[in-house]
Amino acid sequence: MKTLIVYCTRYGATESTSEEIANVLRNEGFDVRVVSTKREKVKDISEYDLVIVGAGLQMFRWCKESEKFLKKFQKDLREKKTVIFVSSGARAITKYDGDTEALEKQWQKQLVDKIQEYALKPVAMGIFGGVWDYNKMSFVFRKTMGPFRMKLDEVGIPEIEPGVYDTRDWDEIRNWAKDLAEKVR
Repeated sequence: MKTLIVYCTRYGATESTSEEIANVLRNEGFDVRVVSTKREKVKDISEYDLVIVGAGLQMFRWCKESEKFLKKFQKDLREKKTVIFVSSGARAITKYDGDTEALEKQWQKQLVDKIQEYALKPVAMGIFGGVWDYNKMSFVFRKTMGPFRMKLDEVGIPEIEPGVYDTRDWDEIRNWAKDLAEKVR
């Protein structure tokens, strides 16, 4: 199945998540192209059977390039097998805390509301962890997110290098991609 994965990332989490999803799908026999919406403008999606749109979140907002992609191709996406996922560093905290209400709100706001805004009916959706890179944050944002860093330490998310926390569950992402492959065949 000819597949396009487009993504927008801030700190690299959505990029590597997109690449991992692509690897799983390729192992399942899919022909996959991965495109950063920041580096390349997609002009046409007609050749693809499956389109996966990934967005990094910051302060619960989608990366603007992925949002622009949805807006530009919303009519085409309604006619295709479409998948939406987001990378959210905050998801790990609510998951570790067992805050199911916050998880449901995040699902509603970041996925359900977004697909309704563009009248899409995706075959699958997902929210995965993200990366907090305090080294790349602006001074103001880093100060604002200081208490959140303490929370990452508190719930046991280790720094993978100084100032960088990766909250993704790679097994969850791979299993989601395998399930997606089965669903869209």
